[in-house]
Amino acid sequence: METRQRIVAGNWKLNGTRAFARELAAAVAAGEVPDDEVTVVICPSACHLADVAEALRGSTVRLGAQNAADQPGGAFTGEVSASMLADYGVSHVIVGHSERRAMYGDTDESVAARVDAVQSAGLVPILCVGETLEERDAGRVDEVVGRQLDAVSARVGVSGIAGLVVAYEPVWAIGTGRTATPEQAQAVHSVIRSRLAGLHADVAAALPILYGGSMKADNAAELMAMPDIDGGLIGGASLDADAFLAIARAAAVRG
Repeated sequence: METRQRIVAGNWKLNGTRAFARELAAAVAAGEVPDDEVTVVICPSACHLADVAEALRGSTVRLGAQNAADQPGGAFTGEVSASMLADYGVSHVIVGHSERRAMYGDTDESVAARVDAVQSAGLVPILCVGETLEERDAGRVDEVVGRQLDAVSARVGVSGIAGLVVAYEPVWAIGTGRTATPEQAQAVHSVIRSRLAGLHADVAAALPILYGGSMKADNAAELMAMPDIDGGLIGGASLDADAFLAIARAAAVRG
């Protein structure tokens, strides 16, 4: 199996007070995860970045953000630019999460622009792609995921794809308690890698692809035993330090 970076990223979404964010970040930072085997990233709300950065100081846990503007600055009220995030020590930025696409109007093109802006600021985008239940039932998984990837590759090219992390989100398995079987998840991860291999085989082979559909401590090892699943983008389970660290440890011992 191709050796690829293993990544477990926690998406805290719209959760937590300042005190909660500090406490959770400190607990994750204190956890014992082999940092030479897995990169751990936590992505709090933007208003908690400074507190979480302080809690992570001196640890190997990376600081991430949940979104970034597609512009470097200017008259864009309410937005946060990638360069502003970099100022807080952010290394990774979630881009194109299904909730952003469904609730806030992010399109394939605007997601591609955000990826470009994040990379231009020297940060790593965690690009989310995935299908709804309706799209899956209609047999359109390959088409939907391919379209989402193509928009980004058209914008940033092969060199940009090489600097990505991709997260596959079966939208029907987020926050529903449903989880794709390891085989279902692997099938789409393989589609993603094959699609990108059409641009550059070596880039596709080295690209970390995370599973983002209700991964938990009790199913993480089974999911990450699949050959093309290189880690997880974790939602609800990332709000519990013990559960999140258990997933990270499962990534570290994979294969």
